[in-house]
Formats: sequence, C-alpha cells, structure tokens
Amino acid sequence: MTLATVASRALAGLDAPEVQVEVQLANGLPSFTLVGLADTEVKESRERVRAALQQSGFAFPSNRRITVSLAPADLPKDSGRFDLPIALGLLAAAGVIAPAALQGHEFAGELSLAGELRPIRGALALALALRRCGTPRTLVLPRASAAAAALVPGLDVRAADHLTQVVQALLPGEGAVPLPRPARVACRASGGTAVDLRDVKGQVAAKRALEVAAAGSHSLLLIGPPGSGKSMLAQRLPGLLPPMDEAEALASAALAGLAGTTFDPADFGRRPVRAPHHSASSVALVGGGSPPRPGEISLAHGGVLFLDELPELPRNALEALREPLESGHITISRAARQARFPARFQLVAAMNPCPCGWLGAPAASGHACRCTPDQVRRYQGRVSGPLLDRIDLRLQVPAVPAAELLALPDGEASATVAARVAAARLRQQQRQGKPNALLEPAEIDACCRPEAEAAALLQSAAQRLGWSGRRLHRALKVARTVADLAGSEPLTSTHVAEALQFGREPAGG
Repeated sequence: MTLATVASRALAGLDAPEVQVEVQLANGLPSFTLVGLADTEVKESRERVRAALQQSGFAFPSNRRITVSLAPADLPKDSGRFDLPIALGLLAAAGVIAPAALQGHEFAGELSLAGELRPIRGALALALALRRCGTPRTLVLPRASAAAAALVPGLDVRAADHLTQVVQALLPGEGAVPLPRPARVACRASGGTAVDLRDVKGQVAAKRALEVAAAGSHSLLLIGPPGSGKSMLAQRLPGLLPPMDEAEALASAALAGLAGTTFDPADFGRRPVRAPHHSASSVALVGGGSPPRPGEISLAHGGVLFLDELPELPRNALEALREPLESGHITISRAARQARFPARFQLVAAMNPCPCGWLGAPAASGHACRCTPDQVRRYQGRVSGPLLDRIDLRLQVPAVPAAELLALPDGEASATVAARVAAARLRQQQRQGKPNALLEPAEIDACCRPEAEAAALLQSAAQRLGWSGRRLHRALKVARTVADLAGSEPLTSTHVAEALQFGREPAGG
C-alpha cells in the first residue's frame, strides 16, 4: 500500500482554505474512488487525469485500487483545479515522483486530455490565502493563472504549460528543470481615461457634486430629464478618483478572477467601473449561485457602480443594495454553504423625475410633462425612502440650453479637479485614515464637529425636512468633505450650506 499527499486549495467566497489531496494505491479490485464532498466537476477529474497521464507518457495504475481523499471532508470542492494535484499524487504514490519533492509546494490546475494545463478561476484568491497563512510554499499554477497570482508580493509563484513540465521540475538532482517565474505587474494609476470633465458643458452644480463625491467617496444620485448629461457626468467620475493602493488593487483583481474574468495586466490598479443594465436581477447585482459568485456590487469593489434608470431596476434588486451600502460587504447564504464578498463601492445613480422624463422642463424646451401627480409619486416611489436615505448627494440636473451646448467648453479639465480631490483625500487619510463617507458615528463626533452657527443651520434644516439620524450624519460627512476641498479644518456654516444643497428631494416627490 502506497500513500502520497499533495497540498492544494478550495474556494469559499474570497477565502481559499487549504485542501490536502491524499492518494492511496492498494491491492484489490481495480477502481478509482474520489471522496471528500466533491462536486460534479471534481468527480469528472478521474477521466481527465487518466487520459492526461497516458497521453503524457506515464503509466496509469489501472490494476490497482485508487482512493483519492480531499480533506477536510466537510468542505465543498468545485471546479477542475484539483486535476493537477490528483495527477501528481498518483505519480508520487506509484513511485515516479519522490513524495518528499511535493513538500513545500501547492498545486492547482485543470488538465486537458493531452496533459496541458488550463487556467483556473480564483488564482489570485489562492495566492492571497497562501500569503495570509504564512507557510513558506511555492505555488504552481497554469501559466495564465500564474500571471495573476504573481501580483501578490512575497510569494514564490511558478508557471507551467504541461503536466510533464511540473514532473520534470520535481525530479531529484540534476535532472530537474525549474519552472519559470511569471513577471510581476506593477500597480497602475486609475486615470488616463479618454473622457474628460471639460467635455461637459454647463452643469456647474453637477460638476461640483462630482468633485465632492470623488473627494469623500460619497454616493451620488443625479435626477434630470433625458439628454441633460447625467450619463456623461457619471462616466467622468472615475477620472477624478485617486489611484488604488496595492491592497485595494489586489482585492479588486481577486474578485474579478472569482467571476471568471480573464486577467488583463493593463487593468491592474485601475478602479473598476460597472454599469449593469436596468433589467439586472438581484442575484446579478449582489451575487449568488451555486457555488456563490460575486455580483456587480463586489466587482465594483474599490471603484464605481453606475445604475442608470434607477427606478426601472427590479424592486428586490434595489432593496438588496441597502445593507452593502452601509456595511461594505455582502454575505450570501445558501443551504450548503455561505460566502462573504467585499462590496465597498461608490454608487452613482441616475433617474428621470417622472415616467415621461419632462417634469420641470422649461417651456422653451418644447417638452411638457403629461404625467399626473399620482403617476409621478408612484414612479419616484419605486426608489424607497430607506435606499434614498443611504445616498449622500442628490442633485437636480436640468437640461442645458442650446446656446451653452454650442459654445466652447468653459470648465476645468479632469486632471485639475483630480488634483484637488487627491489633496482632500490626503487630508482625510492623515486625519482619520479613511474617506469621509466611511466614518463611523463615534468618528463623526470627533472629525465633523461644526461651529455653533453651522450647527444651528444644520439643526434647523434637519427639523424642517424631517431628516433621520442617518441622513443628518451623512450631511455632516458631506460638509466635512466640502471643508477638506477648501483646505479648512473648522466646519463653518458655508460648508454646511453647500452640503444642504446636495440633499434635496426629487422634484415633485
């Protein structure tokens, strides 16, 4: 009886718990048994491994009783990433590879019938989990997956194209051929987009709202008639945001890898921008499935989630946004498993003021609203009060007169505004270590204490408008951002007054 053990990892959300692949060859009736709560894709590895070994020139022990155990037994395993460790375990148990050569390594990779290594989902999550565990091991992956895993600093990652390459690297003495290390990609700046804020003509208040939203990482709702420039404004927000730090970039790339997105080195470090269609379901928005996969809010982690035509989204999808907007993560619970994904995104939403879109349009525009007050209330009521309460900035975006549209651009370029945003973010980082939008109640008392006159103005507005405690706190955080943009440490009535301008209800609501 011969036994070999190979280290690998499973996926459980963004975590990747260690899995010990144990392979036993014993006398008895020939069979190939795979145990350990394996999903269908894992059970199918028996045939892939058999063909890959034979096509690669290795003898398959078809006259032995083969037992493969994936431990721990109560951890669900899915996908074909266990093909490579199972194949190596069989070769070690058969004496082709010394079992000691497998120590100090972790393996993951799907095998083709010819023995080629195919990319796997979640390679970066595996690498992050290996770094967290602190065990010094070499991670061996298919070449395309190794490029993503190599983003994690401090890890020894090796790339392979074929099963025979891995076996040759594990041979003793001078016969070993080391596997290459993939090149590590540097974190890139998030700027450099083709769109510029200067392209938006007019809309001075909306541009200022974008600057405040970028400076404090605040959520933003733009309300206006069709063609007023809401989508143009939203598309220019990413160009105002500061570059991602390495931790944010790694988390964002790992989430994209879990969703099956092909790794593109040119995108590493750029803030993600997700813009799902308004027909997206709640599962597509927040994640789900079996095994659970991240949704749009997690794929936008560290970046921007743009929801156009906000009232047209399904009601259950909109309500599913409420908890992640507050907590910055989403927990997906299913009967067999639970997965937790980060979802710290910056929400930018756009909507028309009424079903026809022309409520409040000037007579000179040639458009008149034909909706009844009841229709307007029902339309705006599709966005619930609790969800609106969680949006920091709400702004009316009126239609731009033709004379302004035909004039030359007169605003500031994105680079100029981004410099002010970066300076404001630096003040926040030095003061509290996070953007203003993420301040907790205790931190608001310490960092957002207004002067007496400003406090009286804010209290009067809150009583008149019937604000909740959450809404009051959000107004304070916006005022703090306005002060940071102005380079002011005291929170004055001027800063509070501007913050109040960004908290208006939709017209007719």
